[in-house]
This record gives sequence, C-alpha cells and structure tokens, in this order.
Amino acid sequence: MPSHHIVLHLASDATGQTLDSLVRASVAQFSHADVTYHRWNLLRTRSQLRRALEGIAQDPGPVLSSVVDPRLRHELTVGCGHIGVRLINVLDPVTNILQDELGEAAIARPGGQYVMDDAYFRRIDAMHFVLAHDDGQEMGGLSHADVVLVGVSRASKTPTSFYLANCGVKAANVPLIPNLPLPDELEHLSRPVVGLTIDPDVLIGIRRHRLDVMADRRMDLVMRNNPYVDPEQVEEEVRWARRVCARHGWPLVDVSQRSIEETSAAVMEVIAQWEERHRS
Repeated sequence: MPSHHIVLHLASDATGQTLDSLVRASVAQFSHADVTYHRWNLLRTRSQLRRALEGIAQDPGPVLSSVVDPRLRHELTVGCGHIGVRLINVLDPVTNILQDELGEAAIARPGGQYVMDDAYFRRIDAMHFVLAHDDGQEMGGLSHADVVLVGVSRASKTPTSFYLANCGVKAANVPLIPNLPLPDELEHLSRPVVGLTIDPDVLIGIRRHRLDVMADRRMDLVMRNNPYVDPEQVEEEVRWARRVCARHGWPLVDVSQRSIEETSAAVMEVIAQWEERHRS
C-alpha cells in the first residue's frame, strides 16, 4: 500500500510537548502515513497567532491545537475557517469532563503544567542525583535513590536514568561486570533494585555501533574481534547478569524491544510495587 502524505499543524501556547506526544502515539497506528509537521509553539499573543495562521495558509492541513486562551482560540477558529482547514482542540474532551466532575471552570492558563512548583524542583533534584550517581559513581549515596538500575554495559541504564529523572525519580545506575564483585553498598541496599536485561544479538548490534563510532577505521578488524562484541562472550555475560539478579531477587526488565519511555514505565511500576510491599 503506498504512503499517504498529509500536512499537520500543531498549535500550542506552551512548549508543544503535549501535542507532540499525542500525535506520535496516533500516527504510530498508521503503517503508511507520510506526515509533514509544522509546529507553532508559544502562541501567547495575537501577532504570534497571526503569523501561525499565515504559515498554515501557505501549506494547508489539519490543525491540532492545545491553545487555552479564549480570545486566541476564537481567532484560531475563525482563521482556520477562512483557510478551510479542520481544527481540533485536543484538550477539550478531558477539560470538559473535569469541569463537569469538579463543578469548577477551567482557568485557561497557558503552560499551566510547567509551573515551578514542588514537582518541578523534584525533577531538578533528580537530574542532579543522576549526574552524580551515573555508572557506579558515588556508591555511598545509593541509599538515597528511589531506584537503582543494574545491568551489563550498553543496556540503556544511563538514558533510562535520565528519563526517570525527568519524571522526578532519583535513579542511580551500577554496571554489572563479570569477574568483579558487586559493590558492598549494592549488596545490602534497602532500596528497589531493577535489572535491565537485553537480547545478546541486540546488545552486540548496539556495541558494534558504539565501537564503530569511537574506533579509528584502521582498527576496524581489531575492534570487531573485541571480546566486547564476541557473540559467545556477550551471551554468557548477559546470562551471568541475569543469574546475579535472580540470586538477589531483583526484578528484570527486558529492554530489547522497548523504548526508553516504555522501559521507564516498567521501572516505575516496579518501584510502586516495592513501595506497596514495604508500606504493609
């Protein structure tokens, strides 16, 4: 089936992350979608909105909007009508339900989810924590972590830690290295520990790419014979790491076919289960 090309305009009065997430999730359901995106973010004034409407008119297509200011919404609605493109205010269904259930009118504050509140500062603290406790650094601080990730090299420990930090979760990560004892702090930790495991073939591909990026091309043969990417050794390394986690009762999350977002969601579920057990 041939790809079908469409143009989508994303209009936001904030960073546009809400629309981006919604559209990515929706477009992913279509195997043959060829989408051109135009993003119009931080639309806070009428002049900014008019410039966006001029851009929409130059390359017409449906408009998805998360603009909340009533005056700008009205102008956007009128403008899209004149251009002849469809407009969907994506926040309306949820906002309407909440207004009905809460008996309170929405305040229509642009970027209201980005206030510098306690949650914001928790995310900042979590980011600092990850920086200080990445790849086995500052082992003495593990007791202050919300979660500790363990796994072999290139098993997505660091990117997952940073994504968790953006969710306000203090995540440390510690590499599992064959023939080296586990750090004492990790052995006796009273915090949730999650093992990230990965299919050996996928891991070899990731490691080969890493070596290719780092290596001098004249060293290519040497690097490709490196034990770091030797299939038998990598398979044994992954098996060994899984045995370590099983011996300590650490749950495993397989990252082979998971995005960082999906891996982080699985880790947060483990954290919630650990906290529930320790509350009872």
